[in-house]
Amino acid sequence: MSAAGSSSNLAQAVKDLSNAWQQTKSYWHDSKSQEFERTYIEILPAHVTQAMTVMEELDVLLKKIRSECE
Repeated sequence: MSAAGSSSNLAQAVKDLSNAWQQTKSYWHDSKSQEFERTYIEILPAHVTQAMTVMEELDVLLKKIRSECE
């Protein structure tokens, strides 16, 4: 699978997680859930965006390497 395909899968996984978290919040709404959300859920999109950027850069680099080795 290419880095672009992996990036797309990662984006979909974050959307799925966000939907699941919204459902979970209706059952789990104490101080620990708020802490969990602040610690993990809220920062996830920024980290995923950074990862996707790096994955795209790696994809470009791998394509360049392949073309130079042929």
